[in-house]
Amino acid sequence: MYDHRVIVIACGGGGIPVITTEDNAALQGVEAVIDKDHAAALFVSLISADILLILTDVDKVALHYGKPDQKELDVITIDDATKYSTERHFPAGSMVPKTESAIHFVESGGEKAIITSIESATSSLHGNGCTTIHL
Repeated sequence: MYDHRVIVIACGGGGIPVITTEDNAALQGVEAVIDKDHAAALFVSLISADILLILTDVDKVALHYGKPDQKELDVITIDDATKYSTERHFPAGSMVPKTESAIHFVESGGEKAIITSIESATSSLHGNGCTTIHL
């Protein structure tokens, strides 16, 4: 059994993004997207959570995803994750926000970030069937 309390926190888009007008007299609606992974990382950092668990449709982050030389990543450092992201190993619309959020969370003092599927969520807390990102 995992020895920490687990608190489920779901973050996502919502609300209407606004900015102040140039004269600061009013608020004005603007188009914007609030990324759920970035919002979750920020929120759990603010409450000093130990672990950020990001759920997606795959068990592990992979290099060369969907190609014959695909390599699933089990445990990586934030330096590795940053390097792989800079080298554009991760798909821009799907895995980049997840890895960036994981990096931010760990850099902000979190123990580790886990990226995995909902099916592997419980076992990932024991280090199985997931990608774990740490210092």
